[in-house]
Amino acid sequence: MIEKKLPFTKLQIEDIIKKYPSPFHIYDEKGIRDNAAKLIKAFSWADFKEYFAVKATPNPGILKIMKDLGFGADCSSLPELLLAERAGFTGEEIMFSSNDTPVDEYVKAKELGAIINLDDISHIPFLDKCCGIPEVISFRYNPGHLRNGNPIIGDPVESKYGFTRRQIFEGFRIVRDKGAKRFGLHSFVISNELNRESYVETSRMLFKMAVDLKNEIGIRLEFVNLSGGIGIPYRPEQNAVDLAALGKEIEREYIEIIAANDLHPMKIYSECGRMITGPYGYLVSTVLHKKDIYKQYVGLDASMANLMRPALYGAYHHITVLGKENMPADHIYDVTGSLCENNDKFAIDRKLPRVDVGDIVVIHDAGAHGHAMGFNYNGKLRSAELLLKPDGRVEMIRRAETAEDYFATLNF
Repeated sequence: MIEKKLPFTKLQIEDIIKKYPSPFHIYDEKGIRDNAAKLIKAFSWADFKEYFAVKATPNPGILKIMKDLGFGADCSSLPELLLAERAGFTGEEIMFSSNDTPVDEYVKAKELGAIINLDDISHIPFLDKCCGIPEVISFRYNPGHLRNGNPIIGDPVESKYGFTRRQIFEGFRIVRDKGAKRFGLHSFVISNELNRESYVETSRMLFKMAVDLKNEIGIRLEFVNLSGGIGIPYRPEQNAVDLAALGKEIEREYIEIIAANDLHPMKIYSECGRMITGPYGYLVSTVLHKKDIYKQYVGLDASMANLMRPALYGAYHHITVLGKENMPADHIYDVTGSLCENNDKFAIDRKLPRVDVGDIVVIHDAGAHGHAMGFNYNGKLRSAELLLKPDGRVEMIRRAETAEDYFATLNF
């Protein structure tokens, strides 16, 4: 059971709103740093590096924290590569994993000296033609029927990501013959998974393939990238993944498979995003209207344009009404935004204390795949992003969009 705490008070938020009108996303830097330290400690037994998944929270204010922690940046597009570059990441501090990749993105990744993680065997000649095979290269493995996925990614057979097992072996032979000298292996089969055994199973699968690659074609992997996928407890009744236990279990697999087959030392990488920042970001919104028809509705100044996960996945996000935390949750509301879509709802039939117009509502666990998935339907403007510093100061790390921003790409 997780207690959904807030790193700020109602008075603090009221002061912040005077300067930065709601809605906005606010991130707790101390929470992010403390959480990242747990991941680092869990893998302290290994030559380990976390490549933060830029797509989760693509903001230089966040990326500079990751850089300071010694993390790398996991990128999947040209803008993400540029963002990582401007945040100070260089060379092999950048992992580039993408699919259906345009030429200019491979060119930029190679120019930066990023580790390129190919998604398909057909990308080998594509990459070779556009900019040549780099010295270090990685492949993404799709195990197909050999592995169960999870609800978000689904059955690996239905997943668009990765090489088959046969293609992995063929692909490594090809790139070795073309001059590649350093090799890595990656897999993306789970997302937002709270069962740590799924992550351990990924490590076991990749470690065993490392042994097979050595024995069958003489390829010695420099690193195994466990990808991301560690989930967070969006619901209060859920528990966070025990990172210390996870690290020990993967260490055991490493000793039994990698070390036992003379493949030690091998680097261990991960590319978590949601797990790092997700629980430490909050969408702050103000109640504009209440509506009482067949159901009771609470209308916010935020909408699914600010946080689309509930509309897209039916995802649960906990909601706190500031100042009413200790009041009984004896009212049932749909909590909505103002888009012309009936799925623009942050919560359906949610038990909350009595909500009044003007109340400030905080939507939890919006620190990853929240602002990043925003959009402009109905002419909605993307909200500001704020960083709550460890000393209590608040820094604006992205201003709110204006109508001029919205019109900037239009030709009148």
